Amino acid sequence: MAEPLATLESLLAGAPRGPTRDGLFAVWLTARVILDLQLDPPIPERALRRRLDLLEGRATKLRIAAPLRRALSGIFAQLREPESRSEAMALSQLVAPAKESLGDAAADALARAARSARRVAAT
Repeated sequence: MAEPLATLESLLAGAPRGPTRDGLFAVWLTARVILDLQLDPPIPERALRRRLDLLEGRATKLRIAAPLRRALSGIFAQLREPESRSEAMALSQLVAPAKESLGDAAADALARAARSARRVAAT
């Protein structure tokens, strides 16, 4: 199976500088952190908190469309709560804002990543 984020990586590589590229980068970086939550053995909670702090700090410095920025801040808050953490749900919540801000290809890539996360969680 191809890596779930390969399409996002190719979109990012071909995007010109500006808000679209920044948005793609923020989505790709966030999706990488979310998918890493499914690693076995799991990432220690302290290391995860540090990664989330770094991710949030990086995302706040990027020029991102408002719908995508709101979705990312909600996902960051959700990922900080271990009880409510769901990788597939977090990726699914990015699909609609990504479609609005970045286009269909980015939204489709996130939807595929969410399906992949669901399969991994089910096993």
